[in-house]
Amino acid sequence: MRAVAQRVLSASVSVDGEIKGKIGRGMCVLLAASRTDGDAEVEWMAEKIVNLRIFEDGEGKMNLSLADVGGSVLAVSQFTLYGDCRKGRRPSFVSAGEPEEANRLYEHFKTMVAQMGVPVESGVFQAHMIVEINNDGPVTLIIEKESV
Repeated sequence: MRAVAQRVLSASVSVDGEIKGKIGRGMCVLLAASRTDGDAEVEWMAEKIVNLRIFEDGEGKMNLSLADVGGSVLAVSQFTLYGDCRKGRRPSFVSAGEPEEANRLYEHFKTMVAQMGVPVESGVFQAHMIVEINNDGPVTLIIEKESV
C-alpha cells in the first residue's frame, strides 16, 4: 500500500464540478493498494496516518499528530501511485490492485481512520477528480507498507 500524505491548511476534491469532499486543517492522502495488499496493510497505513507527527507544536517542531491538532483527512484513491515508469515512456500499472478489491481496501482505510476519531472526507473511486490543496509547509511524505 502506498500513500502520499500532504499536510494541508485546506483541501477539496470535485467530480464533474461538484465538491465531493472538503477539509480544513489536516492531511490530503492520495492512496493506492497493490495486488497483494490486504486488511493488515490498510490498518497499518491508517494507524500511521492518524499518528504521524507532522504538525508543529508551540516551539515550531513537527511533534503533533492529526489527533493532537483536531485535523481531518481527505482520502483520494489514486491507483497511479503504482505506475512503474522504469521501462519505456508509458507507465505500467500491473502492480496496482484490481478495482473491486482496491475499492474495498480504500473504504476500509476510511472506516479505520474515522474509528480512530479523525473526520474523513473523500473523493469518488474510479472517477476523474480535481483535487485542490493548500499544502502547508510544504510538507509531503511518501508512506509505503509492503504486503508480506
